[in-house]
Amino acid sequence: MLGYRRIVILLVALVVVPSFSLLTVGAVLLFLGEAQVNILMGILVISLSGAAATGVILVWVFVRREANLSALQSDFVSKVSHELRTPLTSIRLFTETLALRRGDPVAEEKCIEGLAKESVRLQELIDRLLDWGRMESGRREFVLKPVDARQAVRQAVAAFSPVGERRAAEVRCDFPKESVEVHADRAALVDAVFNLLTNAYKYGGDPPKITVSLQRTSDEVRLSVADNGAGIPIGEHQNIFQKFYRVDDRLAREREGSGLGLAIVKHVMRAHRGRVEVDSAPGEGSTFTLVLPAEWEREAEA
Repeated sequence: MLGYRRIVILLVALVVVPSFSLLTVGAVLLFLGEAQVNILMGILVISLSGAAATGVILVWVFVRREANLSALQSDFVSKVSHELRTPLTSIRLFTETLALRRGDPVAEEKCIEGLAKESVRLQELIDRLLDWGRMESGRREFVLKPVDARQAVRQAVAAFSPVGERRAAEVRCDFPKESVEVHADRAALVDAVFNLLTNAYKYGGDPPKITVSLQRTSDEVRLSVADNGAGIPIGEHQNIFQKFYRVDDRLAREREGSGLGLAIVKHVMRAHRGRVEVDSAPGEGSTFTLVLPAEWEREAEA
């Protein structure tokens, strides 16, 4: 950040001030001069000033972008380090306890169970970071095939079950009897639903009560995940899909997470030519809805 400020000061001192000075001189020569030379000189000075001003704006934009990128990278390293430290600390403590209480069957069983859970938690975090990295770089390929949305949701709920047990989360599914086919990358769709379930678990009530519903209309399929949490202010509905963004910094310290879940969901929906909607208000819980086109295959063939 200090380097960015120095660059801005140099730009102002060496380029901006001289450019405006030239612009002033050019205007004076253009409007007050009587000779043709003065007119030509004024036009030349104004042209040079305009070119310099354009260059300054472009440089300023690029420098600002680099500063934002640097801040984002620092924030990313800080948050990822915090999230990695938690399971690693738990694993270390379980290992030390296991070494100290060797021969105690009860303690050994609890430690082994804890090590297994924290290892899975660490693996999930690493997989999410790697998956986001592939999406950001454009190396994540989505293979869209006919998929029964009900089966994809059931797979996500099954993967979420071990997480939900930590806070006795209640998950209720409301599906139609007939199959609901969508054209999607099954793994990506499962991951998107899993992220919504995890988000509902983290910010839901105590205990979290989650409802997963599936509806199909003539032109779209709507897959919703609702929770009984505190809700989200309307002014924050767009911001929550930004990577690493948290509505409340205090809450971010209390809840585990990388801040990438909703950003991944939005990216997945964009790749499926769909969208993600949020319906939430303070005190009313939150409902996130994945909206997929029902006629994707026909549109693609056209």
